[in-house]
Amino acid sequence: MQWGILAAVAAGGAVGSLLRYFVAGAIQQPTMQFPLGILVVNVTGGLLMGIIVELSALRLHLSPELRAFLTVGILGGYTTFSTFSLDSALLIQRGQYASAAAYIGGSVVLSIVALFSGLWLVRVTI
Repeated sequence: MQWGILAAVAAGGAVGSLLRYFVAGAIQQPTMQFPLGILVVNVTGGLLMGIIVELSALRLHLSPELRAFLTVGILGGYTTFSTFSLDSALLIQRGQYASAAAYIGGSVVLSIVALFSGLWLVRVTI
């Protein structure tokens, strides 16, 4: 058991969860039925994951603890597909099928596009 990595993941998860709470809360308005806040969190999390992974592969020599802190910890706590699943289910239960499809498709496709954008941004700037 590598206690340093476990501690890094736990600390990063706390930071990421707080970031998700504040970012999603700043975007999501009480009157909004579409879960835009979590959509933005998931897409920006994908972008940041792409940037961090590519930078650490090409430029940075991150320790296993720092890499785990950033990716599994912070970004794992920041992005959340459990919240995504709940928001999707709520939209479907309300009969808002078009919104559910837009949210599900947007979350998946835009998060993957954002990750590739992060990879590309690092490649063209290094």
